[in-house]
Amino acid sequence: MDSNTLPVAVIGAGPVGLAAAAHLLERGLEPVIFEAGSSAGAAVDQWRHIRLFSPWRFNIDAAALRLLEGTGWVPPRPTAVPFGGELVDNYLAPLAALPSIASRLVAGARVSAVTRQGMDKAHTQGRDSAAFVVRVEHADGQTRDHTVAAVIDASGTWSTRNPLGDSGLPARGEMAAGHAISPPLPDVNGRDRDAFAGRRVLVVGAGHSAANTLINLAELAKSSPDTRVIWAVRGSSEAKAYGGGDADGLPARGQLGARLRRLVEAGRIELHTGFGIAALQGCAAGTSVEARDGRTVAADIIVPCTGFRPDLEMLREIRLDLDPAVEAPSELGPLIDPEFHSCGTVAPHGAKVLAHPDKNFFIVGMKSYGRAPTFLLATGYEQVRSVAAALAGDHTAADTVHLELPETGVCSPGARTRCDAPLPEPSTC
Repeated sequence: MDSNTLPVAVIGAGPVGLAAAAHLLERGLEPVIFEAGSSAGAAVDQWRHIRLFSPWRFNIDAAALRLLEGTGWVPPRPTAVPFGGELVDNYLAPLAALPSIASRLVAGARVSAVTRQGMDKAHTQGRDSAAFVVRVEHADGQTRDHTVAAVIDASGTWSTRNPLGDSGLPARGEMAAGHAISPPLPDVNGRDRDAFAGRRVLVVGAGHSAANTLINLAELAKSSPDTRVIWAVRGSSEAKAYGGGDADGLPARGQLGARLRRLVEAGRIELHTGFGIAALQGCAAGTSVEARDGRTVAADIIVPCTGFRPDLEMLREIRLDLDPAVEAPSELGPLIDPEFHSCGTVAPHGAKVLAHPDKNFFIVGMKSYGRAPTFLLATGYEQVRSVAAALAGDHTAADTVHLELPETGVCSPGARTRCDAPLPEPSTC
């Protein structure tokens, strides 16, 4: 990175964004962290009732740990598997409260655009030496432009879910039926219980998010017997809908699939396979959901567990090089394509693979995986370690990538959710 006094913008104060800030500080670089939510880990906090797949030892970044050491912080048991709320309360909140992080964290700051100072996307001459401008909508209602030397986009994908339609587009009538569609990971036995108890609930999609929601709905139905739980998956194989089961390399994930199978076999969950959604229409019985083959299911509320995609609108003035299939950096795309790779088969990668034509701009974390659902927090931590080294000019360290992953099984290709914990849904395998 050019030697100047400008900071490095980190977009997002989730696990990977805060890790990026920690690594930048260790390298003697100055981060400024823009978080759209009211506090660090705001997106994770929305699925605090969901358990991750991987234990604590894979969910804490090394540089962040070094910052926390000596402050009286008590690390969680390494082998315990945390809930999202525990990830926030026991790790992200203490990390964000450290003076070295808190003084550089701007909450309630939503980034709406990134560009090069004084030039649009079509301008080439002098581009690599130009600073970046990050346009931010602040909590006080003001929009301000911040000039920075580099940008690390760790904003994730939580705010941009995939549509219910099976062709990448919203199903016909999906927008009009928005009132009947819940957030991706509702807390059906806690905060959102009243919206689901005694209702016909249709869960659409497979993977971690769907499994957790379905199991929680089945639990809700015990105390509210009028609750009807319906599950629709696009794939035609019932076996694949359950994931790896007892053969899964991650026990916590395998247990979800095994429990789900038992609930379906017991008749507590009504499963519809090969149900690619074509249309939604309001009717006297609630919302009629129509599959491409003409089958219909009536529901009062629909839970979209269809995965996420990156928000690229704010990067329209940045020169990106993206894989045409998964919308990840072009060199990373083939390494993570969910039709061929699972969480544990992705090779370690860093700044060189994540680079874009605009020098000193990087997309990291869940957003770097584009539409692929197989992201791991441990992968994101290694990404930002390498990126920080590259920005500091230590290219040997940036190019020497290594990654210790939990033993993983194959993630279901049909699961448009994060292998990690939703951190898609949001998460870490």
